Amino acid sequence: MASREGRRHHQDLVPLAALISREMRNEKMEKPNVRFGQAAQSRKGEDYFLIKTDCQRVPGNPSSTFSVFAIFDGHNGNAAAIYTKENLLNHVLGAIPRGLGRDEWLQALPRALVAGFVKTDKEFQSRGETSGTTATVVIVDRWTVTVASVGDSRCILDAQGGAVSTLTVDHRLEENVEERERVTASGGEVGRLSIVGGAEIGPLRCWPGGLCLSRSIGDMDVGEFIVPIPYVKQVKLSNAGGRLIIASDGIWDALSSEMAAQCCRGLPAELAARQVVKEALRTRGLKDDTTCIVVDIIPPDNTMQPQPPPKKQNKLRALLFRKKSLDSANKLSKKLSAVGIVEELFEEGSAMLAERLGNEENVVQSTSGLFTCAVCQIDLAPSEGISVHAGSIFSTSSKPWQGPFLCADCRNKKDAMEGKRPSGVKVA
Repeated sequence: MASREGRRHHQDLVPLAALISREMRNEKMEKPNVRFGQAAQSRKGEDYFLIKTDCQRVPGNPSSTFSVFAIFDGHNGNAAAIYTKENLLNHVLGAIPRGLGRDEWLQALPRALVAGFVKTDKEFQSRGETSGTTATVVIVDRWTVTVASVGDSRCILDAQGGAVSTLTVDHRLEENVEERERVTASGGEVGRLSIVGGAEIGPLRCWPGGLCLSRSIGDMDVGEFIVPIPYVKQVKLSNAGGRLIIASDGIWDALSSEMAAQCCRGLPAELAARQVVKEALRTRGLKDDTTCIVVDIIPPDNTMQPQPPPKKQNKLRALLFRKKSLDSANKLSKKLSAVGIVEELFEEGSAMLAERLGNEENVVQSTSGLFTCAVCQIDLAPSEGISVHAGSIFSTSSKPWQGPFLCADCRNKKDAMEGKRPSGVKVA
């Protein structure tokens, strides 16, 4: 009897690794505190921001709460920035299948962000307005940070220990060679503004339209090769936490990523955001709308360890430091991942919709039993859906019978973005 009892207890033993994993899932450390601050100075009135800290993956379940922070820097008017602020998040969340667990939800998020950005752009362009906007959206779910961006509003991570890395890619034609090549291959022209006498001035722009960016939401008067498909990066922080700085180009034209991080270390999030804006204005003046959001991801019942204040730099050293900053920040993101400060979960920046929406494994069926358009989420009968891979010349694994599927309007949008046909949208 004793031996049988002993054998039964032995069979019920849980491996130590599994026990630790189970305990970690239940620990408070799994849910950090998220604190934030925002500051801005307006010149044109075209910067808008979104802060929403009460989103829930499972409605009514507080343990599924996540936060969203976003900046929209409009141009040629504020209509696109306002529309994107009001609609983009709903479109993203609407593209995520229901009933997913947290891990599956996070895995589905990058694809949903692509679909949400494209749907927002398509809907806004249908209004016939010529305004455009950048969009940088940051979703914080416990220790996992997912960033999606088009344009030149940037998000940086200042990890504990003072290592700064960029979580976005600037889509400026002047600085992004790959984007210049993509725009010209799709039918756009890239060049500087010509003045009397044939001299060229200013940054590289896309013609027609004269936009300095290669990706945005809106801008229907420029051409469909200015795409709304975002660069997406997803990382997981260590339980030491970190600070996110999200800002429009009014900040980044004045400060490097390292300068922005250094100038506000040791300050709480609200004061930190104000300090970044103040430092940008001190350096360059108010030449553009200037908006900054600071988000601190902190272990529960702890405050972020104050880091030493920045040392004063002379103007020459500051200028040299600025020039080196972008390359060093990109290299650091890889180094941080290597040493375990940040775990990189996902990164993709392709502008090709077929590559970003994936293959048949990603196809989602609606509750009515029909397929749904992978972008606008409308129901499709089997005979109506057009594979996102059909006719694609950019993918070696094109299989036109595979999903995901698009409705006819979204397929036309895809073809226009890839330069296969002119945009059918007319400017009002």
